Amino acid sequence: MRIGMIGCGVISKQYLASFDQLPDVQLVAVADLDRARAEAAVEGRDGVRVLSVDELIADAEVDTVLNLTIPAAHADVDLRAIAAGKNVYSEKPFAVTTQEGAQVLEAAREAGVLVGSAPDTVLGTGTQTARVAIDDGEIGTPIAAVATMATPGHERWHPQPDFYYVPGGGPLLDMGPYYIHSLVTLLGPVAEVIGAGSRLRTERTIGSGPREGEIIPVSTDTHVTGVLIHESGVLSTLVMSFDAVGTSAHPIEVHGTGGTLAVPDPNRFDGDVEIKRLGGEGWETVPVAGGYADASRGIGLQDMAVRGADLRASGDLGQHVLEVMNAVLESATSGARVEVASTVARPEAVEQQDARVTA
Repeated sequence: MRIGMIGCGVISKQYLASFDQLPDVQLVAVADLDRARAEAAVEGRDGVRVLSVDELIADAEVDTVLNLTIPAAHADVDLRAIAAGKNVYSEKPFAVTTQEGAQVLEAAREAGVLVGSAPDTVLGTGTQTARVAIDDGEIGTPIAAVATMATPGHERWHPQPDFYYVPGGGPLLDMGPYYIHSLVTLLGPVAEVIGAGSRLRTERTIGSGPREGEIIPVSTDTHVTGVLIHESGVLSTLVMSFDAVGTSAHPIEVHGTGGTLAVPDPNRFDGDVEIKRLGGEGWETVPVAGGYADASRGIGLQDMAVRGADLRASGDLGQHVLEVMNAVLESATSGARVEVASTVARPEAVEQQDARVTA
């Protein structure tokens, strides 16, 4: 699968580091509104051309567009690429509004092209080993889950953090995809949500890079909590914060009738899964039992190249998670429980295998 990458910002470095390890994926072109940044991103990479965005979308050598633009541009770039007959794979969130995401999926169906969506971290050994444990009944019947992300804010380290603090950003749309993709992978789709949010500061100060000390406005909630009511009846509690200093909680805990499972950081591909069994003594480490070993960002593209329409990090999953997040924000504003109209099948589990030899 020949990839044209649009957007050469911070996250692109992680994808670029992965491409040489993916046997069925080839980077052939890059584009960025800042051409110098695109040129710097692929310096030393033979055969990778630097193009304008329009040139890349029209290029016959590109069959799949990797969309690493800011969230507000995700849907527009995807739609333009689809109109040119390209497959698309978008960074998270899939889009900013649920309506935009639906337009992308409809356009792709009409054009007969594939749509993928980050995060692909759920394909790693961390989330997939947890899935095996749940599916094998290691914690009995799942009852509830708690997902917690607490940080004082990305402006402390990111040199261009503006998009984190406008609609389409915030802790929920920025970090929530990792946690909710994992929760859906583990426990199935979400039917309803209840949400609340707050915004204690109207300004943030950039802490690094050439704009250090610059003050930027905040126009979205920076602490969001919600209850996700899964179709299975499991209740997941979500806490996403750019206001908290930190937490000692496990990133995700899944509680069942026979035990509790501690799931590692869903922003990573690996990490220990631990279980505390009813009547047991302390926490036990669960042996790795599933997922792509030694995976990194881009494994979703490899999975897409090999599996085609059966890709696991799919646009349908990305759209469902987007709708869940926007429903939480809607509930936070209205104070009412909100139904989630879409549903999605749990992606097929990943058998334990080397990320470089996928099947």
